Amino acid sequence: MAGLALLAGAACRREEVDAPGAAAVARPQYRCPMHPTYVADRPGQCPICGMDLVPTRASPPPTGARRVLYYRSPMDPKVRSDQPARDSMGMDFVPVYADELEGEGSSVAGRATLALTPERRQFLGVQTAEVREAPLGRTIRTVGRLAVDERRVHHVHVKYEGYVERLDVDYTGARVRKGDHLLAIYSPELVATQQEYLLAWRAQKELGESGIPSVAQGGVDLLRAARRRLELWDIRDEDIAALEKKGVVTRTLDLHAETGGYVLMKNVVMGQRVTPQDTLFDIVDLSHLWVLADVYASDLPSIREGMVGEVRVSYLPGRAWRGRVTWISPVMEEKTRTVKVRLEVDNTGDDLKPDMFVDVYLKVGEGTGLVVPESAVIDTGDRKIVFLDHGDGRLEPRAVTLGVKQGDAYPVASGLAAGDRVVTAANFLIDSESSLKAAIASLGAPVSGERRP
Repeated sequence: MAGLALLAGAACRREEVDAPGAAAVARPQYRCPMHPTYVADRPGQCPICGMDLVPTRASPPPTGARRVLYYRSPMDPKVRSDQPARDSMGMDFVPVYADELEGEGSSVAGRATLALTPERRQFLGVQTAEVREAPLGRTIRTVGRLAVDERRVHHVHVKYEGYVERLDVDYTGARVRKGDHLLAIYSPELVATQQEYLLAWRAQKELGESGIPSVAQGGVDLLRAARRRLELWDIRDEDIAALEKKGVVTRTLDLHAETGGYVLMKNVVMGQRVTPQDTLFDIVDLSHLWVLADVYASDLPSIREGMVGEVRVSYLPGRAWRGRVTWISPVMEEKTRTVKVRLEVDNTGDDLKPDMFVDVYLKVGEGTGLVVPESAVIDTGDRKIVFLDHGDGRLEPRAVTLGVKQGDAYPVASGLAAGDRVVTAANFLIDSESSLKAAIASLGAPVSGERRP
């Protein structure tokens, strides 16, 4: 009889444990650390990822404050039951409470508002930050290529035919200053013109003493015409003065550099016959260079003429050259899908060389505006979402319109106001639970699950 009493007592205790709703009071819950939506009433491993379940505090009983709406399968949220049950694998259905679904509707399709207790927030590691107003500005970093300033390229020609009898600049890359001798040239035409000038110069001296005004004026006009012909051939005033001083024709005349710089092209050799069609030298002033930077179309709206940029090279750390944007290409490069932007920089020390690649930094200032931390933004591809913390435990999904990222923050175009607090940590876990909650809420009426024995 005593044995029967003990067996009856044990059966009664088992019925109390297995009674509907009793498990939620007596048994602790175990949750997957990677999948918080999976809950079990006994130790084990998560069927999704295989991680050991961790114990949590027991769920509060379904009292009047927390009313159970239905029970769902932890593996298939579409399988529901109006009372506690188990699935075919022996896993307990998870209760869904009314307060968990309060305010689940949101302005973001596919997302639901969550209500988290302080303990749950701490368990998930939720952190928030305030939406604040800050200076808006960013730096567009791109690569550029140094190029010669086309306005500082000088082609050296002669305007008469002749022969090179002395070559003073005899190699490519030579540096010349304005006025330096380039070569000496003999030209029969030039010799004849010099002779004409000397005759006109002497005639002007003799006819200038004539008492007849027309005769004196004729000598002046003859000299002016001869001098003008020499000037049209680019004979300098100094050479003409030397011709008058010597009073004899010079066999050769020197060709001088009209600008300083480097000889980047030399097409003449000793003894060569030259004509006005020949380019003898290309002299380029490299004290001022162009920087042709490649800017992508997404950054193009921020580029404007007159904005300041910096140019840096890797082999000279700490040095920067400042320049202004002076031209934006009206067409896009077909192969690189970029737009050329030209900056002009000073190169007095000749540290920069044409065709060198450089790093270009274009500073864009956009005033002030609201910014949100980058870690708060969830980019779903077709929209950007943040979770707004209302301060009473509710986390509301909010679709926002953002500008181009600036450092570790995004400027806010719409969707948030100054002082709002957004979730910056654990927001991907929250987003998963919000999506799951919205999916569960969108399902139809609960279907019967397998009853517990």
